Amino acid sequence: MSLLSNIHSPKDLRKLSQDELPELALELREFIIDIVATKEGHLGASLGVVELTIAIHYVFDTPSDKLIWDVGHQAYGHKILTGRKEIFETNRQLGGISGFPKRTESIYDAFGTGHSSTSISALLGMAMASKLKKEDRKKHIAIIGDASIASGMAFEGLNHAGVADTDLLIVLNDNAIGIDPSVGALKRYLTNVKKGIAKDENIFECLNFDYTGPIDGHDLNALLHQLKRLKNIKGPKILHIITTKGKGLKKAEENQVVYHAPGKFNRLTGEIHKKPPVKQPPKYQDVFGHTIVELAKQNDKIVGITPAMPTGSSLKIMMEQMPDRAFDVGIAEQHAVTLAAGMAAEGLIPFCNIYSTFLQRAYDQVIHDVALQNIPVIFCLDRAGIVGQDGPTHHGVFDMAYLRCIPNLIIFAPMNEEELRNIMYTAQLDLPHPIAIRYPRGSGVLTNWQLPFKKISIGISQELKKGTKIAVLSIGHIGNIAREVIASLPEKDCIGHYNMRFIKPLDQKMLNYIFNNYQQIITIEDGCKTGGFGSAILEFANSRAYTNKISVLGIADNFLEHGTTTELQHIAKIDAISIKNHINTILNAK
Repeated sequence: MSLLSNIHSPKDLRKLSQDELPELALELREFIIDIVATKEGHLGASLGVVELTIAIHYVFDTPSDKLIWDVGHQAYGHKILTGRKEIFETNRQLGGISGFPKRTESIYDAFGTGHSSTSISALLGMAMASKLKKEDRKKHIAIIGDASIASGMAFEGLNHAGVADTDLLIVLNDNAIGIDPSVGALKRYLTNVKKGIAKDENIFECLNFDYTGPIDGHDLNALLHQLKRLKNIKGPKILHIITTKGKGLKKAEENQVVYHAPGKFNRLTGEIHKKPPVKQPPKYQDVFGHTIVELAKQNDKIVGITPAMPTGSSLKIMMEQMPDRAFDVGIAEQHAVTLAAGMAAEGLIPFCNIYSTFLQRAYDQVIHDVALQNIPVIFCLDRAGIVGQDGPTHHGVFDMAYLRCIPNLIIFAPMNEEELRNIMYTAQLDLPHPIAIRYPRGSGVLTNWQLPFKKISIGISQELKKGTKIAVLSIGHIGNIAREVIASLPEKDCIGHYNMRFIKPLDQKMLNYIFNNYQQIITIEDGCKTGGFGSAILEFANSRAYTNKISVLGIADNFLEHGTTTELQHIAKIDAISIKNHINTILNAK
């Protein structure tokens, strides 16, 4: 790699002649493919912006000029060109670089972007700050996809930027796909623009932006020409480019959904490495996907909603079988929640499937539009708990804390697939309150899970094992680890285990029994300890003046970095070894 091997920063890139840049693009693509093929990660998005990445760093004076990537899936080439080539193989691994732009990682990462649609607001803030500081020469560039720009927050940023009298450039990377294909009226408009059949008025020009495009985002000469020209134009500008997600790897171009993050694959052919067939429990998301279809066939009031994650949530199963009753609303979590509230207010039964970390973006809607009015929306929070290599922007560790304080809201965490099925069944039986059902990324524990539905009594826990001295109170899937640990201990007879299931309402009858019959209590959760499940137990004990010793195992008051789920559980001390050591410490102290 004669060109890329000599580039350690954008300063080195700018020493190349313009004629050498197409060769650099080939090398950069090959480098990304080679690493991701063996180390895994997000592939298609970064392959699609190789030429754009090179062109921006070639024309603009980064890091003095500020560059924001929205969403950070696109930023692999950026990281490689900005001093992280030698360590790029550590991407998304424990102790390695982040899979997303991260301010503490590099001066070239102007803003952290793990969630979408934030770039325009952040960029405008930076541009306004530069104006106030009279830094007139500084440029501000954001790259945002056609799926991300359809989000409400992006529109808020566009609305303000159009009248803020600041110098910024928004590059609209239009490839008609986010993780799944883009949806909505704006997508249709952009398609018409590409075809040349859009209405005479341009939506961006109407918002007071200087609009250029659409141009071929893989044509380096065209990109360089337009970026150099726009660099010298004042005010808010939009450059609309057309790209192909997965560009340069045929398989990734042909199957853009799968190759968003394909796992390990053959770097030459693109063939994904097939894992040997092993009968294993299904993913929780697939249990949700199949169960909602099963329930919807019995109950014609049921509908499904997801904000741009039909494949990741497995709502796609319902969308394929019942397209009139399952809705992808695009990257619009706030809209998804209030849409569900409107449907429920008219007698439908909406299952609103949102990743735990993304529901944070719709917190006011959960309170104001759902819980305050006691509208029975069913929230299915996928990716609850530690999610692994996506890291702190994606860990779903705050939901129990931020939802537990909301009146009228029921919160349930299934320990296995059967409990997920049964709480979904229970929730659609005219439940008088909204409910949040949280479950983790990945597989459950049961292979025989499609059993007849059973109604779950709200606020009732399970005694899995009776003990005499120590009571372990677990919530959700992590209870399976606790159960295995307890079974392995020689002193297991003195340890009781309780699957609490409900974070809210707590099973007060069971808790009174536990506090009256055990000396020590251990709570275990895959969420933040501050305000979480363990806090709820402490509050209960305080309200009843119980003096039992209570240990709270969960995630400490810091942002957990990226790594495998097993590695991160060990760091948080909620893995099997840590739980075992904690129990033994208590036992040995007696």
